Order: sequence, then C-alpha cells, then structure tokens
Amino acid sequence: MEESYSATKTRSGRPGWSVIFRHPLRRDARGKPGLKIRRGLNTTDDAQADELVGQLNALLGDRSWWSADRRGDAEREFAAQIVSAFFDGIETGRVDTAQLRDARIPLPGRDDGYARVLLVGTTGAGKTTLLRHLIGSSHENDRFPSTSTAKTTISDTEIVTAEGPFAAAVTFMSEFEVRAHIDECIEAACLAATEGQPDAKVAAALLTHREQRFRLSYLLGEWNSDSEADDDEDFSFDTVVPVAGVPEEEDSVTEAERRSNSERLETYVSRVRALAGEINKQNAADLGLLSEQKSPDDKAAWLELYSDRLFDSEEFARLALDIRDEIEGRFELLDAGSLERSATGWPVIWTFESADRDAFLRQVRWFSSNHFRQFGRLLTPLVDGIRVRGPFRPAPKDLHVADKLVLLDGQGLGHTAESVSSVSTRVTKRFAEVDLIVLVDSSQQPMQAAPLALLRAAGSAGYADKIALAFSHFDQVKGDNLQTTGQKRAHVMASVGNAVAGLRQLLGAPVAAALERRLEERVFMFGALDREIEDIPAGVLKEMRRLLVLLQSAAEPEAPAEAAPIYAIGGLELALRDAVESFLRPWEARLGLIYRDGIRTEHWTRIKALSRRFANAWSDEYDNLRPASDLIGRLQEEISRWLDSPAGWTRVPTDEDERMAALNPVRSGVFNALHELVKARLADQHRSDWMNAYTYSGYGSGSRRAGEIRRIYEDTAPPISSAMKPQARAFLTEVVGIVKSAVEKSGGHFEVTKAA
Repeated sequence: MEESYSATKTRSGRPGWSVIFRHPLRRDARGKPGLKIRRGLNTTDDAQADELVGQLNALLGDRSWWSADRRGDAEREFAAQIVSAFFDGIETGRVDTAQLRDARIPLPGRDDGYARVLLVGTTGAGKTTLLRHLIGSSHENDRFPSTSTAKTTISDTEIVTAEGPFAAAVTFMSEFEVRAHIDECIEAACLAATEGQPDAKVAAALLTHREQRFRLSYLLGEWNSDSEADDDEDFSFDTVVPVAGVPEEEDSVTEAERRSNSERLETYVSRVRALAGEINKQNAADLGLLSEQKSPDDKAAWLELYSDRLFDSEEFARLALDIRDEIEGRFELLDAGSLERSATGWPVIWTFESADRDAFLRQVRWFSSNHFRQFGRLLTPLVDGIRVRGPFRPAPKDLHVADKLVLLDGQGLGHTAESVSSVSTRVTKRFAEVDLIVLVDSSQQPMQAAPLALLRAAGSAGYADKIALAFSHFDQVKGDNLQTTGQKRAHVMASVGNAVAGLRQLLGAPVAAALERRLEERVFMFGALDREIEDIPAGVLKEMRRLLVLLQSAAEPEAPAEAAPIYAIGGLELALRDAVESFLRPWEARLGLIYRDGIRTEHWTRIKALSRRFANAWSDEYDNLRPASDLIGRLQEEISRWLDSPAGWTRVPTDEDERMAALNPVRSGVFNALHELVKARLADQHRSDWMNAYTYSGYGSGSRRAGEIRRIYEDTAPPISSAMKPQARAFLTEVVGIVKSAVEKSGGHFEVTKAA
C-alpha cells in the first residue's frame, strides 16, 4: 500500500502561519522518504493559510507532480511559497564547501611563492596556541583561533598571510547534517530522561553531542543549575587566575538574552521529558521497563524499538524543527558581512572584508569562539571551514621571516590508547596538498599512540620529508634528573628516537631511517605559549624564528630524482594478502564477531552511529572508528614495504637520500589513489548496504548489523589466496594497477611477469 502524505498549518517561532508536512521525495536521517518539513506561509490570515495548505495537499496527493521537472508547471498553478516549500531541495546535492571558499579566497601555492603548512596534533597539545603566535594573535585581545584543553578546533581553519585588507570566507554544515545532529541530541536527552536522570543531566545530553563537536549550548545557551554553583564552591582554589580574553560587553550575551535562553531550554527539557515518558510507556506496554531487561540483547532490542518510536513521533519531529529554527535564527544576529543561502534557505557561506583588524576579528569570532559569555549566540558548531586572508604576522619584528604562508589547522588527532589506531582521512587527504606537516605534541607525555599514528601514516605514504616536530609545554618538563635545558631536550629527543625505532617493523628500516634523519634537524621545543608574546623567554622565540624560517623554505621547489625504480610483480600479491588480513581481523573483533587480544568489542550504539554516517554520506568515520583510514593504512604500509625492494634501477641511487627521493613519489601516488579506491569500494558502492545495517532493529539487531558490516568489508577488500574468488581477483587487479600507475608516473618501470 502506497503511503499518503498530507500537510497541516501550524504555529512556530516565525510570525504568522507555517505549514508542516513529510516530504515524499526527501529522505530523513534514517534514509526513509518523508523528511519532516516546516515552511512559513508569509500570512497571518487563517483563510489564506487554509487555502495555501490546500494547494500543498493537492501537490502531495497527486504523484504526477513529484518530479523536479514539473516545477515550471507548478509555478503556473500554485502559489510561490507552496512551490518553494515542495520543490526546494529536491535536487540539492552535496555542496563542496572547500570549493566555495576557493572561489572567494584562493589558496596560493608554490607557484606563487607560498608554502602550505598543515598543523596537526593531539587534543590539547597546543597546536592552535602555537598558531596564534605564528600569526600574531593576542590571547587577551584577539582570541583567534579559539583554544581550550577540550576539543576546540572542530572545523578546518585556513589562514593566508598577505598584504591588503582582511577577508574571511566561512562555510557551514549542511542543513541535513545539522538536523541529524539535533536528532541525535534529542534522542540522547530522551534516553537520559527515561533512565531517571535529573534535569541537568538531560540538558547536558541535549546540549552536547556525544562526539563533542556539535555543542548546542554554544547556540542555545547554557543550562542554569543551583547545584552546579555549589559544586564550584567545593572546587574553589586560593589562587585566583584572571580569565584571559574577556569579550567586550557588546559582544557578550546580555542578561535578558541569557534569561530568555534559559527559559527556552527549560521548555525544551520539559518537552523532552514528556516525549520520553510517552515513548517509554509504549515500550513498557510491549516489552516491559528498560530496568527489567535481563540480557544485553534484551536491553539492545528495547533501546532499538525506543529509538524507532522516537523518530516516528510527531512531537520528536516538531521539537527538532523548533530547535533547528532557533539555530537558524542566530544568523539574523549578524551585523556585518554577506550571507548566502541554499535553495532551502539554509546558510551556506558568509563572507566579510575589512581593513580594521579588530573589527574583522570581532566578526569572525562569532564563527570560531568558545567563550562562555557568548554562549547563546555563537555559530561555531555549525561551521565546517573558516578561511581568512590578511597581514597576519608575529608581533616581534625579529620574527618577520615568513611572509608567504598558508597555515592549515584542523581537528585534533584525539587521544587513543590503541596502537592500531589510524589517522582520519580528513587529515591524510591533505598530505598531498601541503609542503610541510608540523606535528605538535606535548613534551610532558611525548610520542603517545596518536602522534605515532601520524608518523606511521606520513612515513608509509612517502611524506617523511614533510614532517617536522614541535613540542609544547617544554617548560613543564620537570624531574630531579631534568635540571638543565640540555637534559630536558635530551629527554624529549629520546622519546622521538624510541618512537621511530618502534615504527621500524611497521614501516620498514629505510623509511624509519629516513624519518630519523629528517627529525634530527626538524624538532622544535616550545614552552610558555599560553603567555603573551612579550612574556615568552628568548630561547623559545629563537625556536619560533627557526620554525618560521623552515616553514617559508618549504615553498622552494624540490629537484626531481634522476634515478627511478624498476619492479617485477613478484611478492606484491602476498603483501596485499597480509594487508587485507590485518584490516579484516581487527574489525571482526571490534564488531564482536571474534576475540582478539588488545582490541575491545565496540558498543552496538557506536557501530550503529558509524553505519549511519556511511549510509548518509556524512563521513567515513565515527569518533575513533575509522574503517576507511584503517584499510588505506594497512594497504599502504604493506605496499610501502614492498616498494623498498625494487628489482632494479634505471640508475643506481648515489645515497639513501636520493633513493628515498625516488621512492617517495611512488608511495605518495599509491596513497592518494588508495583514498579514491576505498571511498568508491567501501562507501559509494555500499551506500544501500550501510543503510540496511543502520536500520536493523529489534532482538538480535546488533549481531545482524555486525554481520552486514563484515560482509561490506569483505566485499570491499576480499580475502586474497591461491583459490581466491573472482571479486578478490578483481580487487587485486585494481590495486596492482594503482601501484603500476604510480611507478610509471614517477619515471620507473613495472614489469608484469604473470597475470595479476
């Protein structure tokens, strides 16, 4: 039986009447037709609103209108606002926000004399604090980019140093992705209410997404709780440290705004409780209470049904739309710049230009700040990229040694205890675009799992020559055996040596040795970066100058190697067999299908969240679950080690440096092509399978989902053996073709001595 669709008029936060309906051609976050839409009717008259709703019901009731090709016909028959409500967004594809920023502020490169530099590091290591000093940004006055010990950098920040006025281009997450995050926050809040949590806990679940990237508190304001004030008193300290960088009064949320935001949040929490109570009652009638579920499978089935009923609830959709409208309303508070919107009216890009640095940064901070006094007006969680251009340079004239830089700062590597963790493809895809990769790590606990993963990825990908290390918190390296600067430096450098030695087996001796040689001359020690530049010790400023000289020198073109490798295919099949095994087996353990020492089974809710992101083409990862990065990494490492032993050379390299200069372009060519291969095979070709995995519900759904994902993985990277299946042979042929192409593009030869 075909589903019917209808529209009704409703009141919302907008003036006048609105219409609400489920769109038959637009899919919701679960991939099902019927995305809930609410649009203003631009009228306060009841009769006119009824007439307009009738027109929309005529469109919804006649399937012959359900095509973008009929928009012109509809414009002749229906009111403009009804045509817009139905047809806007039908053909909206995924917007390439980087291209939008490129169109406004191009990123210069080596041809323009510029060096592109990527800053990466663990969360809280201080990479953005270092960046502040490199661009002359004051902690107290400029506060750009924002810093914190928590996950602060949640979008790409791109800074182009250039003379002339300051310019900005800020792009935003899609409306679809924002709505999906809102849905997940409401779901988490409802679950907290069902578990009997107090209002403060329910509000916390609503206001902070579990990935900690999407914080509704920045947009809607903080939850006020008297009990939290008491907690603050219990944890007060004798020494009062002044807050650096307090916003001007005109840039802070007023007391009236704060009260209004607080009242609205109380309303949202009340609605969450009522919604959770209704869904809980329905579930209890069928399955009993959540607290009565005995086994993990019983509890999972209860929660899956709970989630399904939430998403099907009209009140859930209305609450999500109310929050979405409230969020969009924050853009109306902008008092400068130009805002462009999509066909559905959602903001796409904001641009601004000013010759006044203070006025410029004041506007940009609405998209980058994390200051609590601005909670309720900040647009930071909606941003997916900020690009600025202008005369950004360090304050001391002695540091004016690099005037043509593109500085790229992205989300931190995070903290992970798993040595098998991989670096996000958001980071690794940028390796080829930059001339230098500055890994910022803390001197207090140097070279833990996440920095090692970065070195591992860059080394195997042929980018060892691009790596530099910047250690922060050098002033905090203390101990009875660490009294002099030399002793402290030796302590940190020993950790670097141990880290590279530990990677020797994974990367191969030649790549590890190349990393070691490069890092001997490219390690920098920084301390007291949380101070203003005039209060930083002279030794740290010398290190900063040395780093800036290195950054600018990266713009110089590299001489191509004259020697080139010659390969025969022997051994490559075995290397790829090992790569596939080292990808599949750990993931079977994460999915709970086998036991593997050192790898824990992931909770079913995290696996479901991962499948949702693949299904909706938002991302190829969830938190530290990164199957795309894992597969690329394992293939690249095995291929990289195989590349270390060519069958011959067009000319024998004169030394190890020339040898690596000849092999690294092959490695990087393979690495870049593997990103495209894995995207196609793991994501694009299995979109419907990921959606199936996501939508499993009921008893045993976690096991069925795990099995479906294993099938996706085995189809993406089939096991390779002497008796391999045709799809495995096709995969092998495709990867061998990538290696062959990379070798030949680098001037080498690839001899196929037997069928691949």
